[in-house]
Amino acid sequence: MKYAVLIGDGMADYPIDKLGGKTILQAARTPAMDYVASHGKNGLAKTISDGFPPGSDVANMSILGYDPAVYYSGRAPLEAASMGVKLATDDVAFRCNLITIEHGRIKDYSAGHISNEEAKILIENLDMELSTEELSFYPGISYRHLLVARRNLGIDTECTPPHDITGEKFEEYLPEGKEGDFFSELIEKSMTVLEMHPVNLKRSEEGKNPASSIWVWGQGYAPKFTPFQELYGKTGAIISAVDLLKGIGIYAGLDVIEVQGATGYLDTNYEGKTSAAIEALKTKDLVFVHVEAPDETGHEGSIDKKLKAVEDFDSQIVAPMLRHAKASDEPFTILILPDHPTPISLKTHTRDPIPFAIYRTDKIDSDGIETFDEESAKKGSLGLVSASDLIEMLVKAK
Repeated sequence: MKYAVLIGDGMADYPIDKLGGKTILQAARTPAMDYVASHGKNGLAKTISDGFPPGSDVANMSILGYDPAVYYSGRAPLEAASMGVKLATDDVAFRCNLITIEHGRIKDYSAGHISNEEAKILIENLDMELSTEELSFYPGISYRHLLVARRNLGIDTECTPPHDITGEKFEEYLPEGKEGDFFSELIEKSMTVLEMHPVNLKRSEEGKNPASSIWVWGQGYAPKFTPFQELYGKTGAIISAVDLLKGIGIYAGLDVIEVQGATGYLDTNYEGKTSAAIEALKTKDLVFVHVEAPDETGHEGSIDKKLKAVEDFDSQIVAPMLRHAKASDEPFTILILPDHPTPISLKTHTRDPIPFAIYRTDKIDSDGIETFDEESAKKGSLGLVSASDLIEMLVKAK
């Protein structure tokens, strides 16, 4: 048996008046996902464990079969692993966004989805100007970067994800609690460094949002994972543009496959991801394919862009994987799901259970569901399950 887990980050949503009361999944044209739902089993999965914030870290850790109550230590350490940054036992890794602040408010949590090349220049400049024996900056992808604080600095600081507070006054959400003042001052110092940087001046001239500040959040220590193969008896690989997912894969002992042109946005290399997934399954039992674009467009609050992101996921990821599965000489299982909702109306994550569908080529056993969406999944025969149990459900299914 081969397995493909296809994750459309943030696809789930709430009913939208402009779409006639439909959700994005209900309004989008998704024939491939609908086929999986109508020829397989459906249900709802709880991806956010009780007591945890509704983040992609917790949700995707659950989907990959790791109970956050056992394994979670913070988001940023997972990203550090993907970036090749080794953490000492008392190192605290922070996600360090490049954001746009305008008139005292957070205008854009992604600095206009700044390019990797521009961001690298800015982060390296920040490291030169602001790093100390206690702090180091590391460039990542687009707006997503890393700050490492040493000797337990900031582990108990209270930080807010910037995508949760777009449009709000930044001063009201600066880090608080123990060492909050230290990191608040660091954010304000970054504004001085970035304000007149040539990269930002050029972006402003071109009508793009400048990276006018950093924003730190998601901190934690390096976690310890039990290898995926040891837990589930299967070899696996993961494909994503996002350091967070790659980091989970590294800690889980999965092969992390890099795809050129994978951006985490609407312009990502879908064909490259699908080709890499099919190639990986020649030697691996299971592949996770993660697409970030639906989540990003949900944070932007763009109905049209999110519709496109979901339809692209369906036509360029799910459809070719479905064709490959049906043509395969061996049995094949496909699991489709988002990791969490990112409702257009809220522009941030929620903890609502998400729809999922499981299709097996060797056992066509429909539960009567016709479409892949939030409402249909409520009627699915698999009911409500914990997302961290899904992988075991797949590999132990008869």
